[in-house]
Amino acid sequence: MYELFQAIIMGIVEGLTEFLPVSSTGHLILTGELLGFTGEKEKTFTVVIQLGAVLAVLVLYHKRFIKLLNFNFKKDSGLNALHIILAMIPAGVFAITLHSLIKKYLFGYETVLIGLIAGGILMLVADKVRRPVISEELDDITYKQAFIIGLFQVLALWPGFSRSGSTISGGMLFGTSQKAAAEFTFIVSVPIMAGASLVDLLDSSENLAMSDFPLFAVGFIAAFIVGMIAVVTFINMMKKIRLSWFSYYRFILAAVFFFIMMK
Repeated sequence: MYELFQAIIMGIVEGLTEFLPVSSTGHLILTGELLGFTGEKEKTFTVVIQLGAVLAVLVLYHKRFIKLLNFNFKKDSGLNALHIILAMIPAGVFAITLHSLIKKYLFGYETVLIGLIAGGILMLVADKVRRPVISEELDDITYKQAFIIGLFQVLALWPGFSRSGSTISGGMLFGTSQKAAAEFTFIVSVPIMAGASLVDLLDSSENLAMSDFPLFAVGFIAAFIVGMIAVVTFINMMKKIRLSWFSYYRFILAAVFFFIMMK
């Protein structure tokens, strides 16, 4: 029964933090340590619940994804498949090339701590610079901006940096509004996260057992439901609050990480 409680908490944490610029990886590692939810099976569990968060975005933006299947690349067509492809290329190349090294060397307390602080600083810079907005809405984003956001997404391969934090910052530094950058981040994250999660799932398939199905299912459902709520809430927040607020939260979380590491 306690394992199911752990699964629900971890699923809630994943759903809340995956699309916020606060690092879901950092939160999951910290929460797992606090709950005693660690080990190889638990690592596989986090991959499964990430797919729950991916499904949340797919459901919320299903009309957008259907439209992308038209492959209309005209400039006046708004957001199209080419935007997504351009944004995926940089992170995709680095992820495929460095996947094993990232898993081996970058998933630990120290590296997550560095990522939280560095990502927070980047977000502060993006918020303070406040470049003139030329792309107010999602459909206004240019191919050049899409590719640049993709370059910033490479930073998210460092655990703790945060995919949404780095990509929203990149968008704002190159002329998109906070809201447009956030929505673009959510949509681009679906193929990237789905691909990475499926690769991880295949690599760790030996840790899967039918007896663990209730545990994985509970975590998946929790991440899906909370993820939907978090995405809608975050988009509304992006109209009202500054990105720097999330930076300060990251610095506090980094301090908590440091305290736990020193124990």
